[in-house]
Amino acid sequence: MSFYENVFIARQDLTQAQVEALADHFAGILEAQGGKVKNREFWGLRSLAYRIKKNRKGHYVYFTLDTPAPALLEMERNQHLHEDVLRHMSIRVEELEEGPSIMMRKRDDRDLPEREFRDGPPRRDDRKDDRLRPRGTASDELEGAVA
Repeated sequence: MSFYENVFIARQDLTQAQVEALADHFAGILEAQGGKVKNREFWGLRSLAYRIKKNRKGHYVYFTLDTPAPALLEMERNQHLHEDVLRHMSIRVEELEEGPSIMMRKRDDRDLPEREFRDGPPRRDDRKDDRLRPRGTASDELEGAVA
């Protein structure tokens, strides 16, 4: 069997209990086809980047799955047909992560890479209201041409 991650977004007007029942329904479809849900997380009601079917928010649910491909396809088909699911996405992964997902970890515990700048770290521009600006901006080139 293969490993997958699946996320679906449910409508904002559902209660958390209804979203959990929806997740149980999709997990039942997988288990009936011989798959296993290794981990399930409710990420909460979050704002969407853009409106989907007149919804500005959605309930996010995350699954990690150990399942055959036909079982995943059947679950995705049911997610697509269900009127309470706004969007869904499944990806295949090489191995499943142990512990909570990156969304559920506290910000301090995350192993995020340091932010890298193209031309080094930003420098302080004392001439303009103590704002930071990255190196190599268009104003630097103009100042060099005037001087």
